[in-house]
Amino acid sequence: MSKLTSLSALGALALATLISGWLVLAMPGRAEAQTVTVHKTPWCGCCSAWASHLRKEGFDIVIREQEDLAPVRARLGVPDALRSCHTGEVDGYAIEGHVPAREIRKLLDERPDAHGLSVPGMPIGSPGMEAGGRVDAYQVLLIGEDGHETYASYPDISAQTSEE
Repeated sequence: MSKLTSLSALGALALATLISGWLVLAMPGRAEAQTVTVHKTPWCGCCSAWASHLRKEGFDIVIREQEDLAPVRARLGVPDALRSCHTGEVDGYAIEGHVPAREIRKLLDERPDAHGLSVPGMPIGSPGMEAGGRVDAYQVLLIGEDGHETYASYPDISAQTSEE
């Protein structure tokens, strides 16, 4: 192989490497885990269990303990009727209560014009509220400017397993 051919092959290889590197960087997707900031009271154990659920599902977690969560909820647009025991915050969205990780991922993928998601109350069987095999029915609600709508529904599987 001549010197000129070797240099041309080396140049082509360098150019191909540069282009493939640029394409990888330009592709959409999650190069890093999303960070969820969890605002919780110091005495709540289920909030920590929910944070563990998110961590296991690949989210990075930052815990902020505070006595009064009302200012955080007001800032994020969570109405009183949809409040729960803790409030998460991810990419500008409120995540109120025991929202499953898959619904948070769906929210981040779809990016609706909304304040965020809520699972009002503390339904048994939702992430962080596990109680053996019991799972009560609950809904994940999308919080909009003018109200809320059902984003996902989780059935009561306790009744189904006890009938079998």
